[in-house]
Amino acid sequence: MKHKQNGFSLWEYLLFTAAVLLTGLLCIGAGSVSVPLKSTAVAIWNAVWGLPIPEGISRSIILSVRVPRVLCVALTGAALSLCGAAMQGLLRNPLADGSTLGVSSGASLGAVCALAFGITVPGIPYAGTMIMAMLFAFGSLLLILSLAYALDRSFSTHSIILIGVIFSMFASALMSLVISFAGDKIKSITFWTMGSLAGSNYRHAVILLAVLAVCSTVLLRRTRELNAFAMGEDNARHVGVNVRRVKLTILITVSVLIGVCISVGGTIGFVGLVTPHMSRMLVGPNHRRLLPASMFFGAVFLLLADLTARVLLRPIELSIGVVTSLVGAAAFVIIFRRTRKGR
Repeated sequence: MKHKQNGFSLWEYLLFTAAVLLTGLLCIGAGSVSVPLKSTAVAIWNAVWGLPIPEGISRSIILSVRVPRVLCVALTGAALSLCGAAMQGLLRNPLADGSTLGVSSGASLGAVCALAFGITVPGIPYAGTMIMAMLFAFGSLLLILSLAYALDRSFSTHSIILIGVIFSMFASALMSLVISFAGDKIKSITFWTMGSLAGSNYRHAVILLAVLAVCSTVLLRRTRELNAFAMGEDNARHVGVNVRRVKLTILITVSVLIGVCISVGGTIGFVGLVTPHMSRMLVGPNHRRLLPASMFFGAVFLLLADLTARVLLRPIELSIGVVTSLVGAAAFVIIFRRTRKGR
């Protein structure tokens, strides 16, 4: 299959958008209380246009609970997948992702500190948790990459992943220490660390949408530089890329996205590892196509993971982080094996 160098065509965007919308509609209708697909579509359509919703359709379940949750799940999946694709391109590392590099653990540590000690910003809901998560995510990423470079100048995959795993264990130990001082907040923090978007609302969706819109614009404008990085940093410099500035811009943007997603949904691992590889197999390695495709695939993947978490053992609901970790762990082994064979 020959891939266009100018990104997606209009029909491809429409096709991917339709896939996300249909998956979202399915997820809104399914659950402990199932709503027929047609009734779900009618309720959402009428609500959007201000029309009365027919009797017999549960307005509260669809519009107050499931729609904001599905919006937050789709936006979180798109954001985490975009981060994974950008980090893999920047580091030329097929195993790079917020969860495998320890960035998610760092963001989780920051968010847990904010939740446990009540760190807030007056007048701005959720700001304290988000700021702490973003700061810890960026600090963790800088620390891990600095240690990897200091210990292994070749910046090999094994060194980065090993240090990321070690840092994740260290961050988990610190989280356990912080939780022990959390008092009556232990139960809510523990459930949050497993990853869940069950309590999402429209305000969360607006925050995620705004941050994703800004950060995705920044990353999508760096696709030429990411393609240049695929040939190595020296070659990128030779074609006029300001390597230091681009790396810093991408790392800060990724840290912001991961921090916001972690602060809203808790620790949801491996989304940024699995979906970019799925996208790469379909649309190729060109980042002008890969980054948008990763966002669409990430949204669909996390929507299906959330649906599985809700219906697999209903009425008991699993944490979405459990589902993504089970899938991601298997994918990690497969990708790692292919990387070794390729080497």
